[in-house]
Amino acid sequence: MNTGAISHILLRLVAVAGIGPKRLQRVLEHIPIDQLSQVSAAQLYELGWSKRQVGNFEQGCQELEQAQNWLAQSSTHHLVTLADVEYPARLKEIPLPPPVLFVRGHVDCLSAPQVAMVGSRQAGYSAKEQVRRLAYELAEVGLVITSGLALGIDSAAHYGALLAGQTIAVMGTGIDRIYPARHRQLAEQICQQGALVSEFLPGCPPKAQQFPRRNRVISGLSIGIVVGEAAARSGSLITARYALEQNRELFAIPGNIDNPLSEGPHQLIQHGAKLVTSTADILNELIWLIPDFLDNKCAPSDNSCQQQLPRDELLDNVGYETTTLDQVVERSLLPVEYVVGKLIELEIAGEIASVPGGYVRSRRNP
Repeated sequence: MNTGAISHILLRLVAVAGIGPKRLQRVLEHIPIDQLSQVSAAQLYELGWSKRQVGNFEQGCQELEQAQNWLAQSSTHHLVTLADVEYPARLKEIPLPPPVLFVRGHVDCLSAPQVAMVGSRQAGYSAKEQVRRLAYELAEVGLVITSGLALGIDSAAHYGALLAGQTIAVMGTGIDRIYPARHRQLAEQICQQGALVSEFLPGCPPKAQQFPRRNRVISGLSIGIVVGEAAARSGSLITARYALEQNRELFAIPGNIDNPLSEGPHQLIQHGAKLVTSTADILNELIWLIPDFLDNKCAPSDNSCQQQLPRDELLDNVGYETTTLDQVVERSLLPVEYVVGKLIELEIAGEIASVPGGYVRSRRNP
């Protein structure tokens, strides 16, 4: 039986309401994947399927029709199943791998070496800039950056990667339901340079229970996972737990000890995650896992080698966390009119950035 026919049967199985990865796994335990063409109603009844579910499998259902219509809409719409050679080998290793993946964009990047980057939707400016820079530098050496298309750290990772290479967004909704809606344009950019991926049927709306399933796919696709700002109880820590269960490398970016969103990465570091201060901290661990891929890659660009403007003493009074104008004036002991003018100059030069509540330093300075 050809893989196309097997993939079609897997899609018919997945389209049946109430049949998740666990129940489908039971089917595959009793019927080898290459014998799915011989599956009978009697076998499905024995496995606990209802009359309605068996009928939906045999006769089709609205969900199946919707999935088939989506696949027919564009040559960039793909179905990748456990029966296909395009199914990423790393993801196949995890417990209960998703039987089908709906993919929009470039299927080949699913099997490329990937680093996941996750964190809080409410992350601060500095944390997002750190992640954006790391994503850019990792993509620059050819690694695909994988995240979840959410606000905050996720979008920073995607945007950084798009400047230098490929990125994958794993969705907690149907492939045709961009969530949040404000990321529609970002999703289009990702399709051009990477891929959108979902295990959920087209049309599936966002539901809370689906995002942990998305998180296991994010870590399952990746060699290592980088956690940016994240609360001690958050979806990012769920992804980190999946990473440990799946034997993936775990990295965490430290932050301000007074920031509640630093509790997550600090907790991970205390329990053995690799502390990240630069791209080299990540690459030094991954080179042992994918030496053939990284050995001949050029080193990421070194921002410290960029030409710097002459040192301005006022810069010492602006932190990497939000610093108010009043704080800069108080620390520098300079007139407020002078400070405002200097801050404008530093912002134009790219040394600082204006954020709600004040200013932050945009990059490290010697």
